[in-house]
Amino acid sequence: MSMRSVPLLLIVGTLWISLPGCFSRGYAQCAIYTITVKGRVEGAPRGSRVRVQLHYPKAKSGESGETTIEDGTFAIAIQFLTQSRRPILSNLPAKCKRRPTSVAIALLQGDQEYDRVSLEFPADFKMADPSAYVLRTHLVLNGTP
Repeated sequence: MSMRSVPLLLIVGTLWISLPGCFSRGYAQCAIYTITVKGRVEGAPRGSRVRVQLHYPKAKSGESGETTIEDGTFAIAIQFLTQSRRPILSNLPAKCKRRPTSVAIALLQGDQEYDRVSLEFPADFKMADPSAYVLRTHLVLNGTP
């Protein structure tokens, strides 16, 4: 081994040891949960879609998504991060209590809203597994004006 390769090995070795620490900070410290909304639409207008919007305390809107209607039914999964606050010091755990208070589901065609349902969270949902919520009952939206 030459004298030139020793500093290079020290640099590579240092990077190899340091990299896992850099990458571990990039991962979320809190869980990501999923809310799945499934239902059907009676009299769905042509080209309509369903929008799901999560709402948080203090009237804050959160994650949302849209899906199309196929054969009169729809299903959409919305993910949300439970981290409510970052720790002041990096060695302290994050606060992981962020949950929506309600879930709004709207039937839309263009800019026109045909139907809207607001569900309480978590009362109108049940846990399907440790990180996923589904509706307790089947949802029906009405597409007739």
